[in-house]
Amino acid sequence: MSEDPHKYHINVDWTHDRVGNLSVDGKPAVQVATPPEFDGPEGIISPEDLFVASAAVCLMTTFVTFTKKMRFEFKSFKCEGVGTLEKMEKGFEFTHILLKAVVGVESEDLRPKAERALELAGKYCLVANSMKCPTEHENHIVIE
Repeated sequence: MSEDPHKYHINVDWTHDRVGNLSVDGKPAVQVATPPEFDGPEGIISPEDLFVASAAVCLMTTFVTFTKKMRFEFKSFKCEGVGTLEKMEKGFEFTHILLKAVVGVESEDLRPKAERALELAGKYCLVANSMKCPTEHENHIVIE
């Protein structure tokens, strides 16, 4: 990756009420809305969902990058993300994100490499490093 600045362009088009469509050129559109806690409709992805999801997706992709650099294969990766949103002095803000990653490997001898790759992914995840709130990691390795 070059060290030049990278720009990511998105578009949000309002459709009705508190609902719109999020689009990125060449990628599927996603319907987005205010979450139900703030009078939005049920069943539609919210900015709050996307905020927490971006940290989890970045952890996954950064983990995969380190497994390739370390030259080992894993069987599975799952991550549950939990973001805590609290009312603060200037309004609501995320105060904490917990990422619970579970990585499956083929044998016990791959456990140290998987642990190290998860550790490095947590340290170098550019999205979590860009967030104002702290991100905590609970990593688990399972033999599949």
